Amino acid sequence: MFALARLVFIGFIVLTVVYVCLSLYSRARRREKLEAVWDADGGPGNKASFVDAGLKEYDGSLRRKLILGVYVVPSLLVALIIYLTNFA
Repeated sequence: MFALARLVFIGFIVLTVVYVCLSLYSRARRREKLEAVWDADGGPGNKASFVDAGLKEYDGSLRRKLILGVYVVPSLLVALIIYLTNFA
């Protein structure tokens, strides 16, 4: 039982690090794309407000929610492997 608790704890820590890195990377890429769009179009208004509005829209996007799959997919795979190893 202690081994399972240790696996869950370490797995959660590793997945959290992966999630944070992936989330920061995705947000930085989105910021770069918004800045490129503003530069290419010679956007109206302030560049910072355009980028902030785009990032606010990104916060509610499907892509941001899909990044949470970092927790779901590996957890389900480990649970499946444990089940198949013990009960199949």
